[in-house]
This record gives sequence, C-alpha cells and structure tokens, in this order.
Amino acid sequence: MSEVYAARRARLRDQCTAAGSAAAVVSRPANVRYLCGEVPPGAVLLLGPVQDVLVAADVPFTSPLPSSLPPRPEEPRLLVLPGADRDPAVAAADLAAADGADSLAVEEHDLTVARHRALGAAAPRVRLADLGRAVEQLRIVKDDEEIACMRIAGELADQALGELLESILVGRTERHLALELERRLVDHGADGPAFPTVVAAGPHAGRPGHLPTDRRVEEGDFLTICLGADYRGYRCQVGRTFVVGPSPADWQVELYDVVFAAQRAGREALLPGRAYRDVDRVTRQVLDAAGYKDALEPCTGHGVGLEIREDPRLTPSAMGKLDACVPVTVEPGVHLPGRGGVRIDDTLVVRPEADGGPELLTITTKELLAL
Repeated sequence: MSEVYAARRARLRDQCTAAGSAAAVVSRPANVRYLCGEVPPGAVLLLGPVQDVLVAADVPFTSPLPSSLPPRPEEPRLLVLPGADRDPAVAAADLAAADGADSLAVEEHDLTVARHRALGAAAPRVRLADLGRAVEQLRIVKDDEEIACMRIAGELADQALGELLESILVGRTERHLALELERRLVDHGADGPAFPTVVAAGPHAGRPGHLPTDRRVEEGDFLTICLGADYRGYRCQVGRTFVVGPSPADWQVELYDVVFAAQRAGREALLPGRAYRDVDRVTRQVLDAAGYKDALEPCTGHGVGLEIREDPRLTPSAMGKLDACVPVTVEPGVHLPGRGGVRIDDTLVVRPEADGGPELLTITTKELLAL
C-alpha cells in the first residue's frame, strides 16, 4: 500500500505546486490517514519541499513507521516530538521553514484561530495559504481496495442488524438495543461503530440522528435502526424501519411505501454524470407529491469513506456531478411529531449502467417487516 499512499501524496503535491505553495501541512486526521495509512493519534503530515515528514507528539502508540529504521523511499519520515505538549502542526511549519519553503498551504477549515496563529508565529517568513478541501476532493473517488473495505463494513453492519431482528425486542430499551448492536459489530470483526448507533422507537422513529433513550419498545411501534461499521478505517451505514407486533397499521404501510419509493428513485439515479442535486430532486419529489414536503430533511444523502459524512452532498443546492466509484448514501426519511416515522438508508457505489448500475453495499431487506 505504500506505493498507493505515495501516489496520493504526489497528486496533492502537484496541486500545491500549481497553486504556488512549496509545502503543505495536512492536519485533518482522516486526510492524514488517506495520505499515509494508519498513523499515530494527532499526527500531521508535512508535504515538504525537501522531504515528507509525519510529525507526531510523544504519546504511547503502535507506530506504523518505526522511527528506529529508515523509511522506504516512498514513505514519509517519522518525527516524534520530545514531550506531549508540543503541537505537531506548529513543529511541521517550523520544519518547512528550515527546509527553505517560502509558502505553506494549511487546512484552514481544520485549524482553530489560535493554532493558525501559532503556525504563523513558528514560521514568520513563510506565507500561509489555504489548502482548502483539496484532500477531501481527492478522497471522493475510491479505489478498489477502499471499496473492498467498505463492502466488508456493509456486510458486518447487515450481519449485526439481522441477528438483532431475530431476538425479542418488546420491552427492551433503545439504549440497550444500541449497545447490543455495537457489541455485535465488534464481535464480527469491525473496529467499532462508524457512528453512534440510532435506535428510535414509537414517536422517536424516523427522527434523524436520534440518540437512544430509556424508552422501551412496545407493540405497534415503528422501530428505526441506523448503524454502521468501521473496518480498517472505512465506514458503511445501513438504516431500516420495522413495525413491532403482528401487523402494521394502514397508516404505517402507507408511509413506509412512500419513503421506500423515494429511496428507490434516489438509488436508481446514482449514475456517473448525474448532478448531485438531481439525485436529491428525484427523491424529494416522491415525498413532496405524497404531501410530506414540510417533513423533508435538507439532505438526501452524502459521501462515505474514512468518515461517515464526506463529499459529495446530495442536497438541493449541491454543485457537481457524480463520478464512477463514488460511495454515497441514499437515506430519505419522514418523521411525524408524536407518531413516529420511517427512514431507509443504504450505502451504494456509483457504477455505470454498462457495469450493472449502482452497487448496493448494504443488503438487509427493505420489506416492511412486522417483528
């Protein structure tokens, strides 16, 4: 994999050179991991004029780049700072200045004002520029290895969810069910949950980002579960809504069918060349036509990878078009205050029609199950 990371850094270096920056400091953790692989906590990457250096504070960790051995030519040098109170980003800026850089691109969206000022003070003769979201843009299109990790993450999430559905749910709290799901993820090989697991019962069902409470599951409830697995740093999410009890009520079937139709419209629109906002539009139109315009959320879906929310964003105002090999979620939902609601989430990889269209990474049934 070291060659892959070296190629990614080379692409970023070309962009920096074209923008007039001799060096760059990458500080956002997911971006550092994308460019270097697994790294010490809090490490930053100096993409330097002379050498690439991974700068880390002196804290306990298992180093992927042993400092006692010289790195391979394609790997950055690891610099461990003496003492845990030194800021790796500030040290990286100082090192860039010492190597003769006259300009330094930094991730302003990741830095606090105080940290940005500290970088400027460490290298007063170096012009600071904004790297922007250059690394995030490189991360949008995934390679085969990245997608393979996400595919496994999807399988782990599906497996944990499927096992939970075979257990008794009535009388158990949302919090208890969420903890069980996260334990099952780890038991099956996940590094951990991709995000805090959502278990929402009764009037909470369908609410986005709901934090589990001590509310107990009752017969007749809608039950929304949204979970994700983290596998080797890559994430995948799946969300489903079920009915607890022998059979759903008519209003539950009607609402579920509408959300399912909207989600299907969004999934079918995931083709290379489609505008981000067009995917949002076709999904939103189904719910709007059914009379749920006021209940709609601002985002139909988003990119997934090293973070659970990445570019692109599938929103009404999003600019840009889908590329092949871009994993995204399609997750429409409707929440009716006091009654509950429905969410259906899938993670898919954009593929051309010649290759079979969008690849579904989460395959738990979308049939309305009565549990």
